[in-house]
Amino acid sequence: MKMNEAEVIAVGPGAKDDAGALIPMDVAVGDAVLLPEYGATPVTIGDDELHLLRGSDILGKFEG
Repeated sequence: MKMNEAEVIAVGPGAKDDAGALIPMDVAVGDAVLLPEYGATPVTIGDDELHLLRGSDILGKFEG
């Protein structure tokens, strides 16, 4: 499987668990992340092609 590196440009508030408590995102704007080759939803805004993913689809986060 080919891996891809990307920069997070936006995040939502997170997801809710079965009890309704908010589970916050573990990535922030500006983080460099590792993504799988497939699974993202492409979205075009102006001239930019962006990719939407759930937090659980992110394979890892680069430090430093």
